[in-house]
Parts: sequence; structure tokens; C-alpha cells
Amino acid sequence: MTVGVSIFLIAVGAILKFATNLRVAHVNLDTVGVILMIAGVVGLLIGLYLEAVRGRRARSVVAEERVPLSQRRDPRDPPAY
Repeated sequence: MTVGVSIFLIAVGAILKFATNLRVAHVNLDTVGVILMIAGVVGLLIGLYLEAVRGRRARSVVAEERVPLSQRRDPRDPPAY
């Protein structure tokens, strides 16, 4: 679950909890709103944690310079001045 989806779930849950006064048979929309908000907050925390872990991992990787095949030279060749 990405950060955007988590924020969307929080917003939809808040709308169902605080901005509606509909009555649906056998469904309590206030409870559904609270459940969506909790799921959104949990997803947001997990998403932010995973982004932090990925960021740390990306900084610790050593970048390797790529030389195109056309510019590679044989190590046995004398240096070109």
C-alpha cells in the first residue's frame, strides 16, 4: 500500500465517520469509517518505513561506472596519449 492510497483511505474513512448521516441496513457507516482510517494509518506507517529502508539501502550501494563497448580497450594495449 503506497502513501497515496493510505491518505485516500484516511480521507474516505473520515468522510464516512464525520460527514455522513446515512443509515444503511445492517451496516454502521461510522464503524466502517473508523476501520478505513485505522487501515490508512497503518498503511501509511508501513509505507513510510519501507521508503526509509529503501532510501538507506540505495545510499549504501556502490555505483559502478559503465563504459560502452565501443569505448572499451584491451588492458594489454599501450596507453593512448
